[in-house]
Amino acid sequence: MRRVGFGLAGTGRMGRVHAGNLAGRCAVAELACVYDADGERAAAVAAEYGVPAATTFAELVERSAAVAVATPTGSHAELTVTAAQAGRPVFCEKPLSLDRATTVATIEAVEAAGVPLQVGFHRRFDPDWAAAAARIAAGELGEVTLFRTSLRDMTPPDPNFLAGSGGFFVDVTVHDLDVARWLVGEVVEVTAHGAASDPAFAALGDIDTAVCVLRFANGALGVIDNSRSARYGYECSTEVMGTLATVRVEAPRPVEWRTPGQAGYPLARDFEERYPAAYAAELDAFARCVLDGTPPRVTGRDALAAFDLAVAATESWRTGTTVTVKEQA
Repeated sequence: MRRVGFGLAGTGRMGRVHAGNLAGRCAVAELACVYDADGERAAAVAAEYGVPAATTFAELVERSAAVAVATPTGSHAELTVTAAQAGRPVFCEKPLSLDRATTVATIEAVEAAGVPLQVGFHRRFDPDWAAAAARIAAGELGEVTLFRTSLRDMTPPDPNFLAGSGGFFVDVTVHDLDVARWLVGEVVEVTAHGAASDPAFAALGDIDTAVCVLRFANGALGVIDNSRSARYGYECSTEVMGTLATVRVEAPRPVEWRTPGQAGYPLARDFEERYPAAYAAELDAFARCVLDGTPPRVTGRDALAAFDLAVAATESWRTGTTVTVKEQA
């Protein structure tokens, strides 16, 4: 079987997740080279996986058949365009940019270059969510009437991260907004409420807990609840109710241990522990797109649509009003 050699730009937390998957957990994608602005960190990751470390991004592009961008958000757009204009297919972590005009310009530049672009919305590649999506698309649910989803982190990030995150809705809720579009359809109204239980978030003008109410173009309603500091563990669950059935995605559900008067089971601590299969699958899926020319399952325009909804949620939270969103194609 042919394999696609990826050059990985960025060796921080997500970069190391992708490095491990490309080096040993993917079927048709493999790690070819790594690059990081911190040369020592890149050299350490390269040595760990037995691949070369590039000293420049241009060298990484030259050594690779495709490029995976997992650098800080501020560099996503520039690196994506550079790789695409060199003829390399690009996998980029979300978001493409924190600026809409830059996001649009990046998408258009990649389309002009004629190479595929996939953005890292990993939940689309989780076996549980993908199976639910396939059955919904097949009509088994009937007409969707209600969408509900929760995304809760166990512990909050370092406040230093928040300053460049784009805000709560762009960094956290955007994943649920993408899932909403994927499973139900386009969103035309967003109403959001947020609160900061941690003074560190309030000091930065940000929040750590939010609820969004959605209205879909097909008439269905949606509810999203998010938290950066649930404390008890990492949770990500979705329910879609239809006229014929309801699907709930909470798996993988671990072994439940029952003792007199109580029952319990362990919870994941973070997204890395919850989604190991999805992170490997999204890279393999993109590698197959590179090999056979099929379009990626989640594109730059999907990322733009989710970004627009996240911005609408931010506006709704700040103004206390419902925001109407132009229906995306």
